Amino acid sequence: MGMDFVINLLVLLHLVGFAALFGGAFVQMKGPTRVINPAIFHGALTQFVTGLLLVGLREMGGGDLNHIKIAVKLVVLIVIFVLVMVNRKKGNVAPGQFWGIFG
Repeated sequence: MGMDFVINLLVLLHLVGFAALFGGAFVQMKGPTRVINPAIFHGALTQFVTGLLLVGLREMGGGDLNHIKIAVKLVVLIVIFVLVMVNRKKGNVAPGQFWGIFG
């Protein structure tokens, strides 16, 4: 029961990270300039950390994982995280890079 609670808590935090990433990008859609706000940065970071922890716990528990799906999700998140880190200090994010983060 204890490990199930930890996994469920990590899934909740993973979803909160997605909500922060999406919400932070959604807020930036209409403005004339788009920046990487703290919600986007912290959402991407939360997604990355909780995703790694979830995969690690599932691997330790002997769970059956689809490694191809995990790899694709990791590559997409790494691309988003790199775009966020590169544009974090800029005053205006290029439209293509913003839509890459938002997509």
